[in-house]
Amino acid sequence: MKLTEQQLDALKELGNIGASHAASSLSVMLSSAVDMTVPEVELVDISDLAEIFRDEIAALVIFEIQGEIAQGGYLALFMPRESAIRLTNTMLGMTEMDREITEMDESALLEVGNIMMSQFLDATATLLNIVMLPSPPDVAIDMAHAMLQTVIAQVASDINKVILFRTELLCSEHEVNGSILLLPRPPMLQEVLSLLEKLMSGGI
Repeated sequence: MKLTEQQLDALKELGNIGASHAASSLSVMLSSAVDMTVPEVELVDISDLAEIFRDEIAALVIFEIQGEIAQGGYLALFMPRESAIRLTNTMLGMTEMDREITEMDESALLEVGNIMMSQFLDATATLLNIVMLPSPPDVAIDMAHAMLQTVIAQVASDINKVILFRTELLCSEHEVNGSILLLPRPPMLQEVLSLLEKLMSGGI
C-alpha cells in the first residue's frame, strides 16, 4: 500500500496538530517553552522499522489504542537514550548525562509518554470526531533494534504498516529528539484515511 501525496499531507497536518498538543503538555512539565513539529511523515513496512533507527540504547513508551476506532492499533513515543536522560534529568533535578537509566527514569518517562501521547491521541480524535483512548502505557529501555524487533514480534501478525511521524522538538533550554509511531491495524488505517479525506473535503 502506498499513500498519495494528498494523504501524506493530511497525515502530516494530523501529526502537527497532535504534536502541538503534546508539546504544550511537555512545556508545562518542563516549565519552559517547547515547540514540536512533524516535518516528515512516512508509511513504512513494519519489517523495516528496526532498520530505520540506529542501533543504540533508546526508550519506547507504547500504548494500545482503544475506543471507537475499528480494531485500533498502537501508539508509541520513541526517544534515543541521550534525549531520554536529558528529559528525565530536567524532571528529576539532575545533571549527570553519563549514567545508566534507572527505575526513576523509567517512571518519569512513563509519565511523560502518558501525558504527551494522551494529548496527541486526544487532539487526533477530536479532529476526526471519534473516540480514541490510550491503554495504560508500557515502557522499554533497550537497544533500538532489539526493542523494536520485540514490538514487531508482538504485533506483526495483524499490523503491516507503521505511520512514522519524524518529530522535531525545539526548546531553548533542552535538546530532546524523538519520533511518534502509529501502528494501526488495517481497518484503523483505512478508517483514519477515510476520515481525513472527508475532513479535507468538508464532510466531517
